[in-house]
Parts: sequence; C-alpha cells; structure tokens
Amino acid sequence: MNERMGEGRLPDKPLKAWLQRSQTQKHIFLLIAIVPALGGYLMFTLYPNFVSIYYSMLNWDGISPPEFVGFDNYIKLFQDSYVWRALSHNAVLMLCVPASVIMISLLLAYLLTNKSYKGTGFMKVVFFFPNVLSSVVIALLWSFIYDGSFGLLNSLLRVIGIETGNYYWLGNTDTALWAIIPPAVWAGVGLYIVIFSNAMATIPKSLYEAAILEGANHMTRLFLITIPLIMPIIRVSVLFLALASLKGFENVLVLTNGGPAGSTDVIGLYMFNLAFGKEYHNYGYASAIGMFLFVILVLVKLVTDKFFANRSAEY
Repeated sequence: MNERMGEGRLPDKPLKAWLQRSQTQKHIFLLIAIVPALGGYLMFTLYPNFVSIYYSMLNWDGISPPEFVGFDNYIKLFQDSYVWRALSHNAVLMLCVPASVIMISLLLAYLLTNKSYKGTGFMKVVFFFPNVLSSVVIALLWSFIYDGSFGLLNSLLRVIGIETGNYYWLGNTDTALWAIIPPAVWAGVGLYIVIFSNAMATIPKSLYEAAILEGANHMTRLFLITIPLIMPIIRVSVLFLALASLKGFENVLVLTNGGPAGSTDVIGLYMFNLAFGKEYHNYGYASAIGMFLFVILVLVKLVTDKFFANRSAEY
C-alpha cells in the first residue's frame, strides 16, 4: 500500500521541482506583474485608440445606425474655423505655461538646494501642495480669485492703488485666455520644484566650489553648471508640460467652458463638447479631431526632440 501511495505522489515531484526553479519563479512573477497592467492598457488605452480611427470615418451620434462617410470628417475638420481658433488658443498656452513653469521651478529649486534656508523641506511641501488638489478644485479656487464682486485679485489691486472696479477677468474676451495661464502655472510649479531639486542634489558640490573660487555668481553657476547638467530632465519636463497644455481642458471647462464668445476654447474642450455636449453628439467628427490632435502631439514631440537635443553634460 505504501508503494502505491508513493507511486501516486511521483508525478508531483517533477512539478514541484519545476516550480522551485528560480527561472520558473521569475517567469511566474513577471506574468503576474505584467499581464494585468498590459491587459488594462490594451483594453482601456490601445483598443479605444484603434476604435477611434474607425469612428472618425462615421457620421454617428451614438444611438442611430452609423453612416460610413470615409474621409469627409477630416475634410470638414480642415475647413472648420472653430478648430483653428481653438488650436491658436492651445498654442498660446503651450508657449506660456511650460516656459513659466520651467523658469520659476528652476529658480526656486536652485535657491532651495544651494541656499542655506531654514525650513527648506517645509517650503517644498508648501510648493507641492497644489499638486495634491484636483484640477477641478484648483479651477474653482481661481474662479473665486478672479471674481469681479468679491475676488481676491481685484482686492489686492485696490490695496496697491489700482482701481479695477468689479472687473470680471474671466468674463472679458481681452483677459479671459491670459487669466487661464496663472492657475496652470501655480498647479505645475510645485511638482517640478521637487523634480529639479532632486536632480540638482546629485551635482557634486566640488563643481560649485571651483566656480566660486573663479568668482562666479549664482546666475553664472545656474546657467553654466546646473542647467547643462540637468538638461535631460528639463527636456522631458518641457515635453510633458507642452503635451499637457495641448491636450488638457479641465481647467478651461471649469473656469470658462470656452467662453466668453469662444475666446478660451481649446481643441480638447471643442472635441469634448462635440461628443458629449448638450447640443451635439457627433462621435465621428469628434474622433476625427482626436486623430488630428494625436498627429499634432507626435509633431510636438519631434519638435521638442529637435530643439532640446538629448545630450547630457558630464562631470
């Protein structure tokens, strides 16, 4: 009987030995770690993108039977003045927001890293605080700041002697688009202060000591030592900020919803309103705009690589 029991357990030994092999355990770990994430990426990112290509060739409101129209949506897109108006607003944001965030973050990160300020860690937490808030909360907060009746901005201007009356910064076509830039900068500076501070902390102090002996001031050290050594990180940061300025629309949706008179409409918001707005439900045309936006994002990436070459200084 013991022999029979032993014979019954023999097949388990090769399986157990196979499972105990380090290479097998490595493959099992990779399978468990990668498959769920890869499945989610394929299902919720890659598949919708491929489906959007098909949708962009339809005239479809999501309910009635779809009508195949080929490239008519793309022809309509290039003739749509609202698309180009929205893209012009995106261009303004894409030029102003990344440049402002990078310059402010670099300066503050340099001061926090190379100056012996007390409470440096606490100041980093304070700067990073806006990143804890959602974009909707930030937009609502700044909408109160810009309010004409009881807004903080008008009150501060009165204190320094500038009388603006009950001026609604988000309700005037001359100032609405420019008023969107400060909330975006305020929300982005904290994260990049932390990123740049950590990058600057890796630079050997001996480089700064040698520069001080040569008589270099802080601006010289910042532009000739710090920035060249962390240029790869700056390059990636510029790319992320430019792409976010081009495709993001949450702040605009909450602050102005594209108004007044379309003066703050951006391409992402225009596409969103075409697909899910109260007046329109044109998924085909919205998908065509999405594909067009994808091409623009790729071009922005190529232009960024061109002007910010992937070269890092060595020390």
